[in-house]
Amino acid sequence: MIYLSQMLGKPVVDSAGEKIGTISDLAISTGEVFPRITSLAFQGPGRVPFMISWRKYVANFDDDGITLSVPAPDIRFSYLQPEEVLLARDLLNRQIVDTQGMKVVRVNDLKLSQSGTQLRLLGAEVGMRGILRGLAPWIERLGQKIAKLLHRHFDEQIIAWNYMELLDRDLSEVQLSVSHRRLDELHPADVADILEQLDPQQRASVFEHLDESRASEAISEMEDEFQAEFIDEMDDARAAGLLGKMDPDDAADIVRDLPYEKAETLLRLMGVEDAAEIRSLLGYKDGTAGGMMTTQFVAVHKNTTVGETVEVLRALPEDHPTVHYVYVLDEYGKLVGVLSLRTLVLNDDSKPVGDIMYDELITATPSETEEDVAEDIFKYNLPAMPVVDEGGALLGIVTIDDAYDAIEDDVSDDKTRSSIATYIGIGLAIVLFLVLYTLVVVRIVTAGA
Repeated sequence: MIYLSQMLGKPVVDSAGEKIGTISDLAISTGEVFPRITSLAFQGPGRVPFMISWRKYVANFDDDGITLSVPAPDIRFSYLQPEEVLLARDLLNRQIVDTQGMKVVRVNDLKLSQSGTQLRLLGAEVGMRGILRGLAPWIERLGQKIAKLLHRHFDEQIIAWNYMELLDRDLSEVQLSVSHRRLDELHPADVADILEQLDPQQRASVFEHLDESRASEAISEMEDEFQAEFIDEMDDARAAGLLGKMDPDDAADIVRDLPYEKAETLLRLMGVEDAAEIRSLLGYKDGTAGGMMTTQFVAVHKNTTVGETVEVLRALPEDHPTVHYVYVLDEYGKLVGVLSLRTLVLNDDSKPVGDIMYDELITATPSETEEDVAEDIFKYNLPAMPVVDEGGALLGIVTIDDAYDAIEDDVSDDKTRSSIATYIGIGLAIVLFLVLYTLVVVRIVTAGA
């Protein structure tokens, strides 16, 4: 195998054996699964840059450099084409997204494969071996020997080209690979994981290429500490639009963590209904059922028929959250029963829902802690739990997803505290060792004196 780091700086010799420059870069055509090298860039006398067609002029290449098929006077120079990318300039030492491993990594070297006179890009080396090879090949070999003595693996970490997404250069109009999974094709949770690993400038750049729907879904999946920071850095108009497309409870959680002036600006820019829903949720304390519930649910009057209820469900917008239950209200808006979708399907269209509803309800009050609500949801195996006020009026619902989030946050906090305690313990042990070591050295020196 050949590596880009080993080729850079090697001589370029014409067919007459005359050195005409040194290799400075290689270009690939991005429209292939494993792209072939299409152009050779080299520096001529006086460090003047030149570019030529690989296919037309490269006769052979090895560890000593590249030999051309024609004498220097017969060379016709070319320019980088729109579908071409320079490996050293555009990839080496750049950050990329590994869309298979869902992480952001840095390209330390690029692995190439020879096929006759053709050279193709296999992928990026993102591990320690690429760093050591870039310093000097012998350092990489030394690292391999040390690892072998320690009975440790020192393998390459190669990300195939078709799993790479460039971040540091705008390639939005370039097809990277026929089988390439771009960021906007990934699951929102995977996009969120990737966005969290980027610095603010890169995050904003990547975000610009996501449509409004994918963007709002990705923000909803991000960790709490990143959500508010990200929205705060965003243009007010777009931030307001994205919050308006999110579930009200998710949007309220973000707005709650924003500076007051920013939050008010965004709420004023939203639609009246969206802003009103979010403001109603902001009135409840964080960490309570009221603070975690959503106001997106389906409720009908008890005299509504099964057929009419089905029509209500059919009229819901496509982006409406999954409906687990239909809630039944009396003439005063009090919650009196609940219906599963299965019950609706199995009953006659003309039957009032009040006659077939389940009236033994398990509910929460808005002041209950999210831990207690989550515990009840898991205890009674509920997809969603209604939240009611003192008069029994339905205020919202807490879904099982919200319950999982609450439990996950508690577990994460416990793990963080445990990790901090571990690091403190290790640090104290190291300090104690250094103190004892210093005392022993001082005693030996004193005894010798």
